[in-house]
Amino acid sequence: MRHRTISRILAPTCAALLGVTLLTGCGDQGAVEVGADGTTTLSVGVSGNIFDLSIRVADENGYFARHHIKVKYVTLSASTGPAALQSGSVHVLNSSPTGFLAALSKKLPMESVATNGGGNPLGVVVSTAFAKKHHLTADTSAAKVAKALAHSTAGVSSANTQGEAGVYLKANGVDPDQLKWVSLPNPAADKAALAKGEVDWFITSEPIPLQVQNEGDGVVVADPLKVPQWSYEDAGYGQAVTVKKSFAEDNPKVLKGFATAVQQATAYLSTHKSDDKAVLAAARKTLPGLPDDVLSASVAQVDWPKSAKQNAAGWKKTQAFVKSIDPASDTDVGSDDWTNTYLP
Repeated sequence: MRHRTISRILAPTCAALLGVTLLTGCGDQGAVEVGADGTTTLSVGVSGNIFDLSIRVADENGYFARHHIKVKYVTLSASTGPAALQSGSVHVLNSSPTGFLAALSKKLPMESVATNGGGNPLGVVVSTAFAKKHHLTADTSAAKVAKALAHSTAGVSSANTQGEAGVYLKANGVDPDQLKWVSLPNPAADKAALAKGEVDWFITSEPIPLQVQNEGDGVVVADPLKVPQWSYEDAGYGQAVTVKKSFAEDNPKVLKGFATAVQQATAYLSTHKSDDKAVLAAARKTLPGLPDDVLSASVAQVDWPKSAKQNAAGWKKTQAFVKSIDPASDTDVGSDDWTNTYLP
């Protein structure tokens, strides 16, 4: 099947080398592929957590197909995502606000075209031994949990999650500096350290905390449902659909189709229960191998917006929250860093 690219014309020598299919490359990094049937293939950077769900729902429910879009998923970390976007390795990046602000601080030409999930779907999971010693359960108040965590040993795999834990502790009168913080390479290492008794608890994004609890190896004692400081309403913190500015300029029609489909998906998530058949089907593909009750509980911790539109007040609140978890952050999100142009 022969393909053609949109947004630029490849040099004849490049086309000759590629033969029957024209792909990105040959000096044309970031160009999209359009099949003979008119379907555009977009590479989308995802992070492998619950915030990817809106994109999966858009895919599973056929919203992308209505706009003749096919998605190719590329799993990236917060540190590699912006670089992949700039190189053209992905066309769209589902980014955290901290990652987006960090990219803007480096003057990378990115912009946010939609928001597709709000809040901080975090979990503090303590070991079963720690829970028993301090009489903690999943129903223990956030204030009592915070007091029990004072002077404990905590595992973290990112500066962001440590900062988010600090916001929660401070709000409940506990000085984060009283704790011993153990830096671990990734959430899987957090889980292993808890099992070995090397840490009393750890904090990371769902679904790992709920998975640990489901397996009987710990108890989730704090989450955004009981910690208001992590809620979308208080923090204004949510996921951003970001693109390279030149890509948006070159591909406005396909980007509008993508953003519209994502908004349809977030609206679906906002009006359907977390154990809805279509929601769970997409969640299983987003986070394979997990029990449905863990997936459903993780979905419920995200505020799914009915509209993906952004505004200056929301970004101002987000900036304030990011600064609260990282005092060194001083990047402002200006009016030219986000747009609702591609939303219906």
